[in-house]
Amino acid sequence: MNPISASHQLKGLALDLLFPPRCVGCGKGGEFLCARCRSTLQYLPPPLCARCGLPLPAGAECPDCESAPPQIDGIRSLFPYDGIIRQAILQFKYENVRVLAAPLAQLMWEYQQARRLPAEVLMPVPLHPRRLRSRGYNQSDLLARELGRLASLPVVDDSIVRRKNTAPQARTASVADRRRNVADAFACRDRRAAGKHIIIIDDVCTSGTTLKACATVLKAAGAASVWGLTLAREV
Repeated sequence: MNPISASHQLKGLALDLLFPPRCVGCGKGGEFLCARCRSTLQYLPPPLCARCGLPLPAGAECPDCESAPPQIDGIRSLFPYDGIIRQAILQFKYENVRVLAAPLAQLMWEYQQARRLPAEVLMPVPLHPRRLRSRGYNQSDLLARELGRLASLPVVDDSIVRRKNTAPQARTASVADRRRNVADAFACRDRRAAGKHIIIIDDVCTSGTTLKACATVLKAAGAASVWGLTLAREV
């Protein structure tokens, strides 16, 4: 057994002792997302906006993307932000159950395998240093690390920086407020994105404004393409 595999196994055993696996959906012991609950998960149903991924009524067009096409090439979210996925994200994000990164990233990898979004580098949406100190970890970075391991893709977590400690997007009242909330909130500190196909990783897409703001600074830094990939989307 190689040292990396041995390290992963030892880490897994230690985490199982601290957090005995129990399904976030039904509470059954053995794994964090059991096969039965996993089988109930349904991807966001079409039709969706081709650019921002917003669920739309049949035959409708996304007015925001039509009137002001964003810099981001596309946003894709796996599931509606409800039910089992919402429970899993809340535990992962706010209850320090970091071991959920692995099964959640597995779902993202399977989605990416089927859809093949252009990807050379993964970048997590950054937290402001103050919020990172408060929470102790960036859930998007943990997802990106696990997804990068599965997909054999490099993860760059320090190219985009969050300059403003903005309020969570879910607490803002409207899309206009969300745009103002993230205006000039991000910066790209180097040119590592230049010529690269980037996927930005986050847990939840509320309206897409955070991902679009990240894409804007990456495109200004020369990125060839920028997509957003999230576990869930508020609908």
